[in-house]
This record gives sequence, structure tokens and C-alpha cells, in this order.
Amino acid sequence: PFNLTILSAPDGSINASFVPLGATLTELWVKDKTGVGRDVILGYDDNSMLLTDTFHPMFNPIIGRYAGRIKNGTFSIPITKFPQANASNVFHTPLNDFDGQTTLHGGTIGWDRRNWTVVSQSKTSVTFAHVDPADEGFPGTVIAQVTHTVSNGGVFHTYLKATASEKTPIMTTQHIYWNLDAFQGIEGQDILNHTLRVDSSRVPIDDGDLVPTGDILNTHGTVLDFRFPRKIGTKINQAVNVCGQGCTGYDNNFIYDHPADVVPGLSLWSENSGIRLDITTNQPAVEIFTAQFLNIPRKVIHGGPNLNYTTWAAIAIEQMGWEDAINTPEWHVDQIYSPGRDFHWSTTYRFSLV
Repeated sequence: PFNLTILSAPDGSINASFVPLGATLTELWVKDKTGVGRDVILGYDDNSMLLTDTFHPMFNPIIGRYAGRIKNGTFSIPITKFPQANASNVFHTPLNDFDGQTTLHGGTIGWDRRNWTVVSQSKTSVTFAHVDPADEGFPGTVIAQVTHTVSNGGVFHTYLKATASEKTPIMTTQHIYWNLDAFQGIEGQDILNHTLRVDSSRVPIDDGDLVPTGDILNTHGTVLDFRFPRKIGTKINQAVNVCGQGCTGYDNNFIYDHPADVVPGLSLWSENSGIRLDITTNQPAVEIFTAQFLNIPRKVIHGGPNLNYTTWAAIAIEQMGWEDAINTPEWHVDQIYSPGRDFHWSTTYRFSLV
């Protein structure tokens, strides 16, 4: 599961490495304003830690079968607001978050800790496949295939298709942790001086377990308002309890105001490295997580292992759907897939210079 596949764009603008476990991205090298390459994602030097690290930060894999949180690890088909515990149409997934209150990112052994199979590869592309035979309490078999591609001009693209044998929820994401400075320089040790723009004025309000209640917050003028570019650190100290009780930072599901498949829904850049990232996606939302509570030895290239990745060292940007919509029927968001209705996830990461 840890055999490395390395992709390189013909023009040398971008290089990416992957392992089959979780179809995980392990390194992503792009050029800074001086023309020098930087590895702009977090990770391990020993990729077996993706499977064994008990902290389980989920460094850059494909997340599934259902990304984000599921309230009480319970859902029904058809969906309902309060599923009855033992009804025949009710399903239970492992409670692996908030001391056994919710399911997070597909359960105890989600797609990120499953060994995917290499289907095909070239110098610029690799395709992995995974068969999920009703793992983690989800109904039906799901067959997923994901293709990662790099191309000229500093472009990285991931496309995933999943088919289901019967009705089941599917919502995937790519859980990439970014630091566009690659931990170089004093300002590069965290992402507080990164500039972020998110085309979103709506964020679902969460309960104490970070599960949506169904209510929507208008973010105008709040600490969650990134419609106009600003440095992440400008209001982060005001973001108290925004990412959970006793937590300072961000861990929120931003609903895009406009389709983000042509015009980027999110942009992130650093004046320090000069690297800019623009993201387009077919997904309606993005989870933004500023890595609070992180405390894991860094890659050597990032100053490890004597230095650790710590709080705010990176920003995880996860293109996905409305979190826990399978327990929030008032949103009228359909995340149930079945034969004849396949799931598609597509995201493009385009790098340039500020």
C-alpha cells in the first residue's frame, strides 16, 4: 500500500507523489517566486504512518464513503431528521469522534485507510480503484475510481467516480493540508499570513459536536466572512468556539454562493513564497480546517523530525457537499446514490505566482 507513484508535468511546473493507501497525495512540489520548488503539503517521511499514526490527522487522502460528520452515527433511507434507532431503513456507522457522539470521515476504517488498487498510470496521471463492500455499516457495495493528473502550467486535478449497488449516501473529499511557504522563513511556520478568499456567505450552524443543526449563519461581517481576501490570522483569535467548544480557529462547512466549477470558489496565497492556489470544483461546499490540536513530527524537508506540525501550521481545504445533509431533510440536498445515479467529484488546483 506504500509503493510510490511520482507524476511530473512536462514543463516541470509541478510534481506529485502518491501511495495506494487512501489514494493519498504524499508530496506536491510547485515553484516559488524565485523558481525554487517547495513541497506545499503536510505529511510523513515514513508513509506507513498514514496507517499506524494513532493521531490520524488524515494527511491528504481520499475520504469516504461519507466525508464530514454524521450525527449519532445514524441515518435513514429515505432520510429523516430524527431516524428511529432500530427501524429497518436505519443504518449505524462507527462512532469515532467527539467521545463516541458522531461518525467522522467514513468511520473507524474509512477509505483513507483502505488499500486502493493501481488501475493505470503514466508520467502525468495515476488511477486508483477501491471496492467498498458495505464497510463501516453503510448499505450496499460502492465501487470508486479516482484519477490524479498533473499538467503544464502548475495544474493538479483529481476526479472521482463512484457507483452504488443500492441506495446509499456518498460524499467524498480530498483532505489536503496546505502550507504554501513549506515552513521556510519565520512567517512560514504557520498559515496566519496566508491570504484566503472564499466565495461564501453561508455556513451551517453546528452543535457542540460540530454537527449541523440545520440553521444557516449569514457570515457577513463575522469572523467567518472571507468573501473579500484577508489574511487568515487577522481574526483567528476572535474565532473562539467557532471550531468547537474551547477551540480557537476554523473547522466549518462554507457553502459556495456561486457554482465554483469555472470561476474559483476559493483562493489561497502567500506573499512570502509568492505561491498562489486557485481551486475550482463541482462541489457545492468546502470544509476549512486550520489544524488546531495538530502535534506531529514534520517531514525532514519541513524542518523535522525535531520540529512538529502544530496548531495553525496548515489549512486543510476539503471540497465536499453539505455536511450531514443525510440527517437534514429541510435542506433538500440529495446525497443518496443508487444504480443509475452515480457520484462524481472533481477538483482542479491551479498554481501561479502572486
